[in-house]
Amino acid sequence: MRQPLVIVPACSRHIGAHPDHAVHSKYIDAVVQGAGCMPLILPALGAKTDFETVLAAAGGVMLTGSASNVQAILYGQEVLNLELPQDAARDATTLPLIRAAIKRGIPLLAICRGFQELNVALGGTLHQAVQEVPGMMDHRDSPLDPLEKQYGPAHRVQIAPGCTLARILGGAGEIMVNSLHGQGVDRLAPGLVAEATADDGLVEACSVSTAPGFTLAVQWHPEWQFAANPDSMKIFKAFGQACRTYQERIP
Repeated sequence: MRQPLVIVPACSRHIGAHPDHAVHSKYIDAVVQGAGCMPLILPALGAKTDFETVLAAAGGVMLTGSASNVQAILYGQEVLNLELPQDAARDATTLPLIRAAIKRGIPLLAICRGFQELNVALGGTLHQAVQEVPGMMDHRDSPLDPLEKQYGPAHRVQIAPGCTLARILGGAGEIMVNSLHGQGVDRLAPGLVAEATADDGLVEACSVSTAPGFTLAVQWHPEWQFAANPDSMKIFKAFGQACRTYQERIP
């Protein structure tokens, strides 16, 4: 059986003097080794993207994390900190991709920025600086720390009983996750269901209640050293199986 193609949208960034479309290798590795699928990197072409062609070949879509933030104008706000990076080309690619993939029933796994993209694409809003919201924790990492500490366990999340994530992990309860984000979900979009929350009440995982296919979005980074983390492996294996099941239904 051929491996499902998983569309992985790229970020638009400059590496040296030239503009590039880029995806961190850790996400590609997680698709290949964790989900057992074949990744296909989608350039951040925005309105120039032929979404019909892309999704006709897709067995799944995985949205990655990124240093950039979703543009505030897309959820009706002004940017609070102009020094933080944005990626308009990625937003113009991922938001319509999300809506089209969900409509088709294509399995969707969204991570960190991808989690926030899903919420904005369906009509939700974001906190631009979670650490400045009264009662919220500081969910950011320190860029001065080594990667092992940045991506180390930072706080627990409570998993809702009976949800998609609970079924994947073998039950509700709590797990420890890493935390490397400044933005976070404020108002959850219509149709999204909270699946996990941090102790401060911030939504850390969600799914699309009305989606005909598999959807799961998490605020943390399960792709980091996924092979050594049983919870992360369960997430990627469940996504991979959903992609194979979807592919089997396509003539």
